[in-house]
Parts: sequence; C-alpha cells; structure tokens
Amino acid sequence: MKDEETRLFAEMLKAVAHPTRLRILEQLLRGAMCVSAVTKLVPARQVNVSQHLAVLRHAGLADYVEHGALRCYYLLRPSFAKGLLDLLNKEHEVITKSKDEVLKEMERVPKPARASRGR
Repeated sequence: MKDEETRLFAEMLKAVAHPTRLRILEQLLRGAMCVSAVTKLVPARQVNVSQHLAVLRHAGLADYVEHGALRCYYLLRPSFAKGLLDLLNKEHEVITKSKDEVLKEMERVPKPARASRGR
C-alpha cells in the first residue's frame, strides 16, 4: 500500500470506530436518508447525529444532497460499509497459541538483512 492509501484507510477505520456511526452506516445501507429520519432510528439527538454524519463525510464514506431545508445523506462506499458490517456480524474463531508455537512460526519467517553501516 502507498502512504496516501494507508492514511485514507486509517481515517475510514477511525470514522467507523464508534457505535453510533456503525448504526448510521447500517441505516444508510438501506438508501439515502435525511438527518431527521436517521435521528428517529439512532439513539442520539439530531445535533449529535449531524456531527457523526460529518465525520463519515470527512472520511469519504458518505455525502449529502440538499433537498430544500433538508440534508439527505447517502453512502459513497456502500460495498465497504456492507463488507465491514457483514464482517463484524459474523462469528470468528479466536485462535490461541502457545509461546512455543509462536517461536516455531518465527523460525520459518525469513529474517530481514541487517543494514550495513558505512564508516
């Protein structure tokens, strides 16, 4: 990954790392919604929902159109949102390893060459 991609991906992950924003993503997967409609479905006040939507927008996950006095939000990356929520909703096996198993794995991984120091 390039540095710019890594930064973008980190910003997207930070943006979704909040329970209210995850719920908003879930609602927006159903289609565009105005802030007032999102507020009815998410346990937060309208001003708070607007702030969460702004975070999603700044991370490049959502955007809005104005319809009169209403601001209606939609997902810019619906596949990302769906994939993330699908991944989070599935049960995943937790793997535990002993210290010896980890050390054996480390033996199989090539060690990086030491950089020579020019003097």
